[in-house]
Amino acid sequence: MGPSLLLSLLLLPASLQAGSSKEYNPNTDFGINQPASLSAPEGGSTCISFSYFHCWELAKDPRLSIAVRRRDFHGEVIYNSTQRFIHKDYKNRISLDLREGQNSGTLCIWNLRKEDENRYFCRVQVETLRDGKQVWQSIPGTKLTITDAAQMTTITKGPTTTVTTTTRDMNMETMVKVALPIAVFKTAILGLVVYLWWKRSKG
Repeated sequence: MGPSLLLSLLLLPASLQAGSSKEYNPNTDFGINQPASLSAPEGGSTCISFSYFHCWELAKDPRLSIAVRRRDFHGEVIYNSTQRFIHKDYKNRISLDLREGQNSGTLCIWNLRKEDENRYFCRVQVETLRDGKQVWQSIPGTKLTITDAAQMTTITKGPTTTVTTTTRDMNMETMVKVALPIAVFKTAILGLVVYLWWKRSKG
């Protein structure tokens, strides 16, 4: 048996063992999916849907925690589900809906403001059975663009017609009140002129 063949036989079990033991890579087999970008009008609402995956076996009580950052990857936290924390800029305007057993959820923001235009990053934290606490976060996040509020023009014929008619009636009433004394005054002047002319012609 040659030296090269002997070396191959010695290395074969090790290579087979390495191949069979690689069930997952805990350094890469986890992540978060969320839309790259969203847009919504000022005063409206938007929902950032997300899903997450991992390779760890969870503890009996995984203590799932969802947090959201804004601006950049290391930006300030605006929401934390376990700490029941909501940033003051989003008080009474943000909510999280988690779908149990589906590793997904939706973060909704309403009464949108121009300053809500930002990049948002979802972060997941769980307790695992063998690897302790694990935390991972979306890298690109979701870019939220706030557009100008839609200007709705509603034309209601009923009230408009009523208001117009009422205004017209008021204007006519005012005109009559002003025109009547003028007419009486003109009639009196005309009568006086006729009387003077008649008296002068008679004399």
